[in-house]
Amino acid sequence: MSTTRPYSPGDRGPEPSGASGASEGGVPAAGASGEGVAAPSGAAAPPGGRQVRRLSFDEESGVVPLARDFTRQALYAWGWLPAASADQRAAAEDVLLVVSELVTNACLHAGGPDQLFITCDNKVIRIEVADRGTGQPAPRTPHRAGRPGGHGMFIVQRLCLDWGVVRTPGVAGKTVWAELGAPA
Repeated sequence: MSTTRPYSPGDRGPEPSGASGASEGGVPAAGASGEGVAAPSGAAAPPGGRQVRRLSFDEESGVVPLARDFTRQALYAWGWLPAASADQRAAAEDVLLVVSELVTNACLHAGGPDQLFITCDNKVIRIEVADRGTGQPAPRTPHRAGRPGGHGMFIVQRLCLDWGVVRTPGVAGKTVWAELGAPA
């Protein structure tokens, strides 16, 4: 697992210029402030295409449940939910848990999240949480399972294919990203 690579080994490169709510597959995506239009329920990512959804947390309260609800709506729109099997349900729950952990970490250690991006293609969901913090997220070492707190990045590391941090020179903050595989 990586904490320094800005992109996973597959290197999908930077997000498309339309990452503020539109999808590359031609289907508009929903945003928190009315950006885009929700895809029809049950619509999966188009073959070979990506869908991107963005949630801005400007002056929002209750950001963790807001992020989970936003992600759950995206999972329904992309056909991950309702799950047809236990494996599909577990994959969707893993996505929701990772979103919760990344947004919670931004709240606890970075003054709160600025934005949440979720990108879906046919094989991977990429979650990105942007904040203004300067810290470097890392699993607490040694991991102590019996102690409260400090499990967020350990959970992310265990559930995800890969994860890392992107920093833009001259810009305050960072984006913490994580990728999970689609259910079979």
